[in-house]
Amino acid sequence: MATYNKRGYKPKTKAEKVVEEEIDVKDSTTAEVFASLDEGASKTEEWVEKNQKGIFGVIIGILVIALGYMAYGKFIKEPKIAEAANELTAAQENFTTALETTNTNVKDSLYLVALNGAGGKFGLLDIADKYSGTPSANLAHYYAGMSYLEIKDYKNAIGHLQDFSSSDMMLGPLAKGAIGDAFMQLDQAEQALDYYEQAFKLNKNEFTTPRFLFKAAVAAIDLGKNDVAVNYLNRIKDEFKDSDYASQVDLYLGRAQAGN
Repeated sequence: MATYNKRGYKPKTKAEKVVEEEIDVKDSTTAEVFASLDEGASKTEEWVEKNQKGIFGVIIGILVIALGYMAYGKFIKEPKIAEAANELTAAQENFTTALETTNTNVKDSLYLVALNGAGGKFGLLDIADKYSGTPSANLAHYYAGMSYLEIKDYKNAIGHLQDFSSSDMMLGPLAKGAIGDAFMQLDQAEQALDYYEQAFKLNKNEFTTPRFLFKAAVAAIDLGKNDVAVNYLNRIKDEFKDSDYASQVDLYLGRAQAGN
């Protein structure tokens, strides 16, 4: 049978045929993708329906944990912090009384009161133990360590001061330096030097830095580390010439240089 083309009809080029085939393939692929997505969605819905009890259980569990944490902070942690701060006030007053007294016969007794408490009030040791994790317990370790240092119980002083941590520009270095003092009293100059160095490196200021540079130099001389001592003493001379320790620098420089 004869074939004919409409007027104006142009046979499709090879390129046009290729494009049409690609469009057909794309349409087919797109249809398959949507069909796959529909099938996946249906399976997801079925899975959710079958496991919704477990899903809700997990969500409820997360909510319970979150609410529990908030309740702990509001009804347990915050009251505990406030109670600890209240207890620490009396213990701090006892510590201050012991620190400021000029009566050496009762000084140690007053430090023991600060440590152990009196008159129904907790002492520093109780506060550090019962309110562990609070800022007041942390401070209680500091005051307890200083109290033990004053009554010459150096091992307990070291223990409590090592449990204390602070970024305060004074308390941090003072605690590290006090540990150094305790080690010096125990004739452990190597450990003392380490803590003195930690103390003066923590925060540079006109009070604690020359103090612990000087003590580090003395410990270094004791250990025969005279070059280290000379370095620290010269730092006092150059950087802290107005400090209370500057007047002693030349004497100890002489000792350190004589030992070289």
